[in-house]
Amino acid sequence: MRVLVTRPAGQAQRLCGLLKAAGHECVRLPTIEIQPAADPYRLEAIADTLEDYDLAVFVSVNAVQMGLERILDQRDWPEHTQIATVGARSAEALTAYGLSVDLVPEHQFNSEALLALEGLEDMSGREVVIFRGNGGREVLRDTLLERGAEVEYVEAYRRVCPTVDAGLMHQLLQPGYLDYITITSNEALQNLFAMAGKEGQAALRQIPLVVVGERQARLAAQLDFVHAPLVAAQASDAALLAALAQA
Repeated sequence: MRVLVTRPAGQAQRLCGLLKAAGHECVRLPTIEIQPAADPYRLEAIADTLEDYDLAVFVSVNAVQMGLERILDQRDWPEHTQIATVGARSAEALTAYGLSVDLVPEHQFNSEALLALEGLEDMSGREVVIFRGNGGREVLRDTLLERGAEVEYVEAYRRVCPTVDAGLMHQLLQPGYLDYITITSNEALQNLFAMAGKEGQAALRQIPLVVVGERQARLAAQLDFVHAPLVAAQASDAALLAALAQA
């Protein structure tokens, strides 16, 4: 099969390697571009007072790479500040900086799964900092506040919709050219839909999707995709490949 991979540039290698090893063809089209935070001084200020926090949460690989790298340029990680990640890939990314994760879900990789961990049930009097991109869901912050924590956001990076060559999109959306498209977030799907333009959206709707959660499946239905998406068991490259194997 010919599969379109929409992960950001620099984060698609593993999935493409798995696809090629399984005999598929990988086509890369990043639908999210990662840029530095709009206010880098905010990140530097938090780094100076990091020991005041009981828990630091990194919501993505980008948050680790764009946030942690700048922090460790300024200082060592404080021993008593625990680290949580929403997903396993983010936890793996920590190892490149000599750190390990204290809290990470085992199966589903989303805010709800992280919040279900025993270590986050009672947050009374605890100080939490969440490293993330611009915008996003509020469920993590809101739930931690309800459980008694003091919570601060820090924008470690920005996500923007890339510009794309109209000729390339026309080629990708030719009937029969793509067999599947992998989607790992609602934003990735929304951006892909915008990148297709009005001229290409009808063709895009005909291409089956492989998604990492029911939220993406619901969005695909709202955008009138013809085929019900394949839903991977979790948000990992191996799970995406396993879902494709069922096609």
